[in-house]
Amino acid sequence: MDLNILWFILVTVLFIGFFFLEGFDYGVGILLPFLGKNDTERRVVINTIGPVWDGNEVWLITAGGASFAAFPNWYATLFSGFYLALFLILLGLIVRGVAFEFRSSDRNPAWRNLWDWMIFGGSFVSALLWGVAVTNLLQGVPIDANMQYVGTFFDLLSPYTLAGGLTTLLVFTLHGALFLTLKTEGEMEERARAIAGKTGALAIPVVLLLAILTYTRTDLFSKTGAAVVFLASAAFLVLAWLLLRAGKNGWAFIANSLTIVLFTVSMFWALFPRLMVSSLSPEWSLTIYNASSSPYTLKVMTVVALTMVPIVLLYQAWTYWVFRHRVTAKELHY
Repeated sequence: MDLNILWFILVTVLFIGFFFLEGFDYGVGILLPFLGKNDTERRVVINTIGPVWDGNEVWLITAGGASFAAFPNWYATLFSGFYLALFLILLGLIVRGVAFEFRSSDRNPAWRNLWDWMIFGGSFVSALLWGVAVTNLLQGVPIDANMQYVGTFFDLLSPYTLAGGLTTLLVFTLHGALFLTLKTEGEMEERARAIAGKTGALAIPVVLLLAILTYTRTDLFSKTGAAVVFLASAAFLVLAWLLLRAGKNGWAFIANSLTIVLFTVSMFWALFPRLMVSSLSPEWSLTIYNASSSPYTLKVMTVVALTMVPIVLLYQAWTYWVFRHRVTAKELHY
């Protein structure tokens, strides 16, 4: 395996980790104003992700840094072409992070309600636009022979990419609801379970629509492995909904987690060895070879990554173990 392939796999793994972990963060943020009927209940919802949400975002920072270092031409084209979309995602993440910190600085109900809706807005926009971005990578965008994006923001919007955005929005919301069934108790747990059932029922037909559009708009199904993994992700979504209806919340969360993981794997698998598909000419697509750094750079980065990544993984695993217990109003901290 050459280093270009290795770094493609590593970037894929980083995005898998980000979507899996940040997915339930987004879902919790989206559900916050609706599940919490008063300030105490909303604080309980926030505290389920309070110790981990910022650590989960490190996966995105690392993925972005890895993309810049390993595939600088991809990074440059992606961030210039998707500038407005990625800016809105970044703005959503900033607003959400600020809201977590500012919400409890004043006891005024109006103040706290404002920041609760800021958490919702930041989570909603980010969850929606990530799906739009990922499906655009596969469908193709106008990239010329000089690896430059020559389209506009509206070229990123199509029935297929909007279906992708709606898919990630609903699946992440379901992910957050299932997470809350494991981290809360009593009436809050029941509310989370009820909204998870409704969200899952909406997500299944949307994913079916996405599968049809993926077949007609992309070449994903021309790669047997990617197609099998994509269909498996849809099957696990259905399984998650069925397990939830059977009262097996933990298994439902695992099944939905596999939905997110396998969906991400299928998208990157279908892309390989491309990084961005050019809708103008297949020869102008960015690949792991024409968009990569020098072999020496990749070699140095590999040594650093293999040294530091295990340490980061162990630390994050320890964090989740420490904060593994359910959050209750009796032991609430602001």
